Amino acid sequence: MLRVLTLATLFPNGARPTVGVFVERQTRALAAQPGIEVEVVAPAGLPVWPLSLHPHYAPLRALPARERWNGLDVHRPFYRVWPGIGQADTARVMAKALLPLLRDIRDRFPFHVIDAEYFWPDGPAAMRLAEALGVPFSVKARGSDIYGWGARPDISEQIVAAGRAASGLLAVSGALRDDMIALGLPAEKIRIHHTGIDLDRFRPEADRRQETPLLITAGHLIPRKGQEIALAALEQIPAATLLLVGEGPDRAKLERIVHQRGLTGRVRFLGARPHAELPALLASADVLVLPTNAEGLANVWVEALACGTPVVTCDVGGARDVIDRAEAGRLVPRDAGAIAAAVRELLADPPDRSAVRKGAERFSWDRNGAELAAHLAGIARAA
Repeated sequence: MLRVLTLATLFPNGARPTVGVFVERQTRALAAQPGIEVEVVAPAGLPVWPLSLHPHYAPLRALPARERWNGLDVHRPFYRVWPGIGQADTARVMAKALLPLLRDIRDRFPFHVIDAEYFWPDGPAAMRLAEALGVPFSVKARGSDIYGWGARPDISEQIVAAGRAASGLLAVSGALRDDMIALGLPAEKIRIHHTGIDLDRFRPEADRRQETPLLITAGHLIPRKGQEIALAALEQIPAATLLLVGEGPDRAKLERIVHQRGLTGRVRFLGARPHAELPALLASADVLVLPTNAEGLANVWVEALACGTPVVTCDVGGARDVIDRAEAGRLVPRDAGAIAAAVRELLADPPDRSAVRKGAERFSWDRNGAELAAHLAGIARAA
């Protein structure tokens, strides 16, 4: 029996049910493997008192300390943060706050390995916790941790230190592995671990009746995801409507752009939607547009293909791992004109949706869980 302690700051909860659903799904796939037991520690940052009393933090304060979440045993401890400052100290503060809990868990559930699911702050925190408890640890890189936090010298040093101390590392794509190596992480420790997809939920619609082109983009509303570029491309695609799924700091700016460019009737802001609604939204669209400038391997690329919806995105990160055939879509420069031209091409001659779906069929959660179980079992055996 292999007992795994999964450490994940990106994990859904009652306050943020759409955050880290891919981590939850992966952990469920791991727990479903024979001979595996898993408990999850999903910490949340809460400011020091009295800042923690602000109504903004009320949903976090209301989280239970421990609960069953979709079949998983999840602990939800808090660690202290100072909003806007002290970010480089987060991993140390988090590890200090979590150590008493992990000692208690280990007395009852003597886990063999810590599985950290993001490189910041999870990775450096896991390094400290693993050293204190005398267990090995693994860290998975997902993209924004390396491309975002890894660009900050005070944090990249901690990321590299954790990577060198870890017994094993995972990357969601080959391109991300290359970038991890360039950052200074040890190449010999890094395995590629692709995401999974629920092919029973994400599937083409049996009956699509829309008459005008429908485009969709999904992701946090931030410059990196390129929604502003998607709006500029929409201006060059006659009669098309664009659905924006997601929430974030750029929403007000994007709404102003829509108004200024006369696109009000052609753009719908749907906000952050429950993950259960995403299959129907993706299946209803003709093309997924994601003008991103940095990704490890975007889950929404695979989810769109499973729904029979081709993808227009940029040649970044693991895009070539997913958009590897003409039916899957197009890889284009991060330019509104190039994106619009690719979308128009797909609308004029749409690929067969069953052929699009084939590009996603190799991304299964069973494979994902089995590979993770083998990776962690190897680390535990070598400890």
